[in-house]
Amino acid sequence: MNGSDFTFETRCLSSLEKVFADEELTHPSFKRATSLQNEVFSFQVAYRFKGEPIKNISVEVQADIQSPVQVRMVGLVPSEYPSFHDHDDQVLRTAPGLYPDPLYPIDEEGMIGYPNQWRSVWFTVPIDKKDQPGVHEIAIVFKNENGDQLAVEQFQLEVIPVELPEQQLIHTEWFHTDCLAVHYDVDVFSEGYWELVDQYVKTAADHGINMILTPLFTPPLDTEVGGERPTVQLIGVEKHGDDYRFSFDKLTRWIEICSNRGIQYFEFSHLFTQWGAYHAPKIVAVIDGQEQSIFGWDTDATGEDYTTFLFQFLPQFVQYIKSHHLEKQVYFHISDEPNTEHLESYMRASALIFTHLAEFPIIDALSDYEFYKKGLVKQPIPATDHIGPFLDNGVQNLWTYYCNAQYKEVSNRFFNFPSVRTRILGLQLYKHDIKGFLHWGYNFWFSQYSRKPVDPFKNTDADISFPSGDAFLVYPGEKGPIESLRLEVFFDALQDVRALKLLEGLIGRDEVIALLENQLEHPITFKQYPCHSEWLLSIREQINRKIADSI
Repeated sequence: MNGSDFTFETRCLSSLEKVFADEELTHPSFKRATSLQNEVFSFQVAYRFKGEPIKNISVEVQADIQSPVQVRMVGLVPSEYPSFHDHDDQVLRTAPGLYPDPLYPIDEEGMIGYPNQWRSVWFTVPIDKKDQPGVHEIAIVFKNENGDQLAVEQFQLEVIPVELPEQQLIHTEWFHTDCLAVHYDVDVFSEGYWELVDQYVKTAADHGINMILTPLFTPPLDTEVGGERPTVQLIGVEKHGDDYRFSFDKLTRWIEICSNRGIQYFEFSHLFTQWGAYHAPKIVAVIDGQEQSIFGWDTDATGEDYTTFLFQFLPQFVQYIKSHHLEKQVYFHISDEPNTEHLESYMRASALIFTHLAEFPIIDALSDYEFYKKGLVKQPIPATDHIGPFLDNGVQNLWTYYCNAQYKEVSNRFFNFPSVRTRILGLQLYKHDIKGFLHWGYNFWFSQYSRKPVDPFKNTDADISFPSGDAFLVYPGEKGPIESLRLEVFFDALQDVRALKLLEGLIGRDEVIALLENQLEHPITFKQYPCHSEWLLSIREQINRKIADSI
């Protein structure tokens, strides 16, 4: 819309673009796409106002889609630490500043048109199996506070009459409930705490996170040696001399909440400390009516005291698992991210755990093949940049992970990475038949080593510890989780895997991989892949068309 003193510009964009307020918009217009039924489709509309600031801008959606289209504005948050100093070239920018990430609900006050700044609105379109096949017109109308039309954009979404199958990949983003308690100032296990757990679990499950980190004891993760995190232990423990009594009431409530929201798998928190398995996690027990810490940094991991505890706890816990019919849904951890200098300590801890848990999958993030070769872990989870030896040796049921250390060549989710570099992981997971993906940060709102809480709206790098985007995918809103565009883009990657699995069932795996790679110079690996939005959008369209043609 043009006026005597202002101009209001808009442009439809794909979900793979990041709109910065301080740079010119060069992304191509994106106005048409396809979607399968039972899929969630996302796109954006960028807007720029030239003139004095204008407030109370509203956005209306007109569409014949069965479910309401969700409309959110893309907010900006600061990044003082966008990347490591020796980053590779596949980044959008390296300067500190404001980066697009949180997806804010648009309240009754509407949006603001900032002078000469591009901003963006995010549209989430859930496609129901009841939505009719064919092209659906989605009209986006911007209005001022008087109801006058500022601009209109049209998006065409063609629904293909095939349902996206259920997700087979196991996906976990570690859930830090102590961060909830601290940020919202609620007591752990109060009703307010359980309500928050339910809200954040729902958001996770809605975005393809189907496994949840379950704190049997306070997770010994990212904790300063000698320090401790707030107690979130689900297992009730009473100590009477050398005997222990256990209660599972809180765990049962946890499992019920998570199961009701769609969580399928439970990974139990690590039974030994991170980076070496040298000590026991913090465990509290009631002794003579008083709760006190009985294990922690001063406890030898395989010493007599902790061994006695585990030999009493684990058989009773196995009985609980079986009585609740959870045998096919549970996974255990020993210690996170050990390396070769920890082989001996990890070996001792592993032997202790295998005594009681040999019938269950035991998974750990570790990248040295020796741990698997020596039989110390059943299901290794190597990092994406160290997965080669595991693939070369044909490790079955292989998982993978990344964290802040995986910032060269491979996929990741940092603020300054192009979204295509986040979403490409879906094709890589499919190509290499990966069964699970792990990441450590769903909502880590502490500084490194959990020394202090941080406000993730102001501090996005765990207090200058990890590049922005590593530590969390959701923000703590007043009424519950605020999602990020990175969470939505990663969910798109998971939906890509599901679409590829669907196509595989129609034409075979070899034909699917040929479709992905027939125009590429190199096969897709975790380090070699196309990093262009247009290519990825095009290949997903080809997948959808091939599905339509094959039914």
